[in-house]
Amino acid sequence: MKTVVIASALFASTIAQAAETATQTTLTLEGARRVVDAAIGYARSHAAPGGAIAVVDAGGHTVLLERLDGTFPAGADISIGKARTAVMFRRPTRVLEETINKGRDAMIPVAAVTAFTPLIGGIPIMADDRVIGAIGVSGASSAQQDEEIAIAGAAAFAPNAMRATVHHFNAAAVSKAFTGGESGDTLVSETQFRVNASRRDGPGQAEVHARDTDVFYVLDGHATVLIGGEVLEAKESVPGEIRGSALRGGKSYRIGKGDVLTIPNGTPHWFKTVDTPFRYYVVKAVTAP
Repeated sequence: MKTVVIASALFASTIAQAAETATQTTLTLEGARRVVDAAIGYARSHAAPGGAIAVVDAGGHTVLLERLDGTFPAGADISIGKARTAVMFRRPTRVLEETINKGRDAMIPVAAVTAFTPLIGGIPIMADDRVIGAIGVSGASSAQQDEEIAIAGAAAFAPNAMRATVHHFNAAAVSKAFTGGESGDTLVSETQFRVNASRRDGPGQAEVHARDTDVFYVLDGHATVLIGGEVLEAKESVPGEIRGSALRGGKSYRIGKGDVLTIPNGTPHWFKTVDTPFRYYVVKAVTAP
């Protein structure tokens, strides 16, 4: 009987210890190498002029750092900062940079956080729906390419890493977003899509998005959108994004409240005339590179 009592006590103790601990997936050096190798492969296949690639674990500690030839000296430190910021805030650093650029004063105190680097190019690494680390990239041809390299690295580790999460914004937050920045604010920024609460105060530049398919839903006002044709005075503002003064040719669409208009990636378009106030949602579906 005494033996049974002791065995029962040991069993109960084991259960209690199990309840007080949890097993979690961690990022190993081998996993970090897979992330970095995929990022380097993407960088080289897309003619990146350089780049520092850093991988950190869930606590923000550097696991691996690679610095490609041609990278500027500070690139290594910046890439580590981007990775730490992505893992600490559990989101791509693009979201933080865009929030600050929109004049969100609430983000200013966060700048005191150690290694806070709210610059595009940091992406969380996921496993089992948990953030287990992050990758940061700095020193490619642009912030956009930094982010693309980081996404390629994170996706190689876990194909479901960039799966979108559920977002909910109440009416007050949505209404406020329409007044942000020069033309509205970004409500959602995922790797597969973005949602913008947008407004137009007049005609804009002609645009071509190499990767983004635009879906417009008009809330108020009317506009004439020209789609197709030739972009005049075309210049690449950032990789994959063309801007110009106007379009020559194309087809004219008159859109108003309740209308939906879709514009496939690679298609020139231009808000030729706008009757204010003009408010609309833009869903940008991002095509994989």
